[in-house]
Amino acid sequence: MLDKMKALFEMQKKMKEVKRELDNTNFDIQSSDGLVKITMNGAQEVKEITIKDNLEDAQWPRLAGVLKDTFNRAIKRSQEVAAQKMKDITGFNIPGLT
Repeated sequence: MLDKMKALFEMQKKMKEVKRELDNTNFDIQSSDGLVKITMNGAQEVKEITIKDNLEDAQWPRLAGVLKDTFNRAIKRSQEVAAQKMKDITGFNIPGLT
Protein backbone atom coordinates (compact mmCIF):
# COMPACT_ATOMS: atom_id res chain seq x y z
CA MET A 1 0.00 0.00 0.00
CA LEU A 2 2.83 2.39 0.83
CA ASP A 3 4.41 1.70 -2.57
CA LYS A 4 1.16 2.62 -4.33
CA MET A 5 0.88 5.86 -2.35
CA LYS A 6 4.48 6.71 -3.19
CA ALA A 7 3.86 5.99 -6.88
CA LEU A 8 0.73 8.16 -6.79
CA PHE A 9 2.69 10.98 -5.15
CA GLU A 10 5.39 10.71 -7.84
CA MET A 11 2.76 10.77 -10.60
CA GLN A 12 1.18 13.86 -9.04
CA LYS A 13 4.59 15.53 -8.94
CA LYS A 14 5.18 14.68 -12.61
CA MET A 15 1.74 16.00 -13.57
CA LYS A 16 2.51 19.35 -11.91
CA GLU A 17 5.79 19.44 -13.85
CA VAL A 18 3.93 18.76 -17.11
CA LYS A 19 1.46 21.56 -16.35
CA ARG A 20 4.34 23.96 -15.71
CA GLU A 21 5.96 22.92 -19.00
CA LEU A 22 2.69 23.36 -20.89
CA ASP A 23 2.21 26.82 -19.37
CA ASN A 24 5.66 27.77 -20.67
CA THR A 25 5.38 26.16 -24.12
CA ASN A 26 4.33 28.77 -26.69
CA PHE A 27 3.67 28.25 -30.38
CA ASP A 28 2.35 30.28 -33.31
CA ILE A 29 -0.38 29.23 -35.71
CA GLN A 30 -0.87 31.36 -38.81
CA SER A 31 -3.75 31.35 -41.26
CA SER A 32 -2.90 30.04 -44.70
CA ASP A 33 -3.31 33.52 -46.21
CA GLY A 34 -1.17 35.19 -43.53
CA LEU A 35 -4.08 37.35 -42.41
CA VAL A 36 -4.08 36.14 -38.77
CA LYS A 37 -1.47 34.73 -36.39
CA ILE A 38 -2.36 33.33 -32.95
CA THR A 39 0.22 32.69 -30.25
CA MET A 40 -1.00 30.14 -27.70
CA ASN A 41 0.59 28.13 -24.93
CA GLY A 42 0.21 24.42 -24.21
CA ALA A 43 -2.43 25.21 -21.57
CA GLN A 44 -4.64 26.64 -24.35
CA GLU A 45 -4.25 30.24 -23.25
CA VAL A 46 -4.17 32.74 -26.10
CA LYS A 47 -1.12 34.92 -25.59
CA GLU A 48 -1.42 37.12 -28.66
CA ILE A 49 -3.53 37.62 -31.77
CA THR A 50 -1.91 39.45 -34.66
CA ILE A 51 -4.01 40.68 -37.56
CA LYS A 52 -2.34 41.89 -40.73
CA ASP A 53 -2.36 45.66 -40.43
CA ASN A 54 -2.88 46.56 -44.07
CA LEU A 55 -6.19 44.79 -44.67
CA GLU A 56 -8.04 45.62 -47.81
CA ASP A 57 -11.77 46.27 -47.53
CA ALA A 58 -12.52 42.97 -49.26
CA GLN A 59 -10.64 41.01 -46.55
CA TRP A 60 -12.67 42.28 -43.56
CA PRO A 61 -15.71 40.01 -44.14
CA ARG A 62 -13.43 36.95 -44.19
CA LEU A 63 -11.72 37.93 -40.93
CA ALA A 64 -14.21 36.18 -38.61
CA GLY A 65 -13.89 32.89 -40.49
CA VAL A 66 -10.11 33.12 -40.63
CA LEU A 67 -9.96 33.88 -36.88
CA LYS A 68 -12.21 30.90 -36.08
CA ASP A 69 -10.21 28.49 -38.24
CA THR A 70 -6.85 29.68 -36.95
CA PHE A 71 -8.02 29.55 -33.33
CA ASN A 72 -9.34 25.99 -33.80
CA ARG A 73 -6.02 24.92 -35.30
CA ALA A 74 -4.20 26.48 -32.34
CA ILE A 75 -6.42 24.56 -29.89
CA LYS A 76 -5.76 21.32 -31.75
CA ARG A 77 -2.00 22.00 -31.66
CA SER A 78 -2.13 22.66 -27.91
CA GLN A 79 -3.92 19.33 -27.42
CA GLU A 80 -1.21 17.57 -29.44
CA VAL A 81 1.50 19.23 -27.32
CA ALA A 82 -0.28 18.18 -24.12
CA ALA A 83 -0.75 14.62 -25.36
CA GLN A 84 2.94 14.33 -26.27
CA LYS A 85 4.01 15.65 -22.84
CA MET A 86 1.71 13.14 -21.13
CA LYS A 87 2.99 10.32 -23.31
CA ASP A 88 6.57 11.30 -22.43
CA ILE A 89 5.73 11.11 -18.71
CA THR A 90 3.43 8.08 -18.62
CA GLY A 91 4.67 6.10 -21.59
CA PHE A 92 1.21 5.71 -23.12
CA ASN A 93 -1.46 7.79 -24.86
CA ILE A 94 -4.26 9.10 -22.69
CA PRO A 95 -7.66 8.98 -24.42
CA GLY A 96 -9.13 12.37 -25.17
CA LEU A 97 -5.75 14.11 -25.47
CA THR A 98 -4.95 12.96 -28.99
